[in-house]
Amino acid sequence: MTDQNKAAYAALALRVSTGAMFIAHGLTKVLVFTIPGTVGFFDSLGLPAILAYLTIFAELAGGLALILGVATRLVSLAALPVLLGAIWVHSGNGFMFSGSGGGWEFPAFWAVAQASLVLLGAGAFALKLPVLDKKLGQFA
Repeated sequence: MTDQNKAAYAALALRVSTGAMFIAHGLTKVLVFTIPGTVGFFDSLGLPAILAYLTIFAELAGGLALILGVATRLVSLAALPVLLGAIWVHSGNGFMFSGSGGGWEFPAFWAVAQASLVLLGAGAFALKLPVLDKKLGQFA
């Protein structure tokens, strides 16, 4: 049985850790691979350049929103296509992420973590924005 008092802290830990990971991945695309390099990589996969920009934005803005606990369910739901895209990109590299080119295990686990946050919600210490919460209803 789930301890409801501790579940809020479990959601907090999941929310903050995955938010930090999103920011780290977004900053890697900006500072290490560079934006033009990331766009070029997406292009090499046959994906439109706009998806590179949207992915960087989703990782940076979504990561910050998760850390703050703003619209956690909605942000986690919106992150799922990014993670499913990462699974697709890494699917040809095998299962283990430690393999050459990185396998698909890590993005798959990360997608499950985000799906869990869709179900759990923000948990403890989430920033409440009454206007946003009212508009988003159950997704806040």
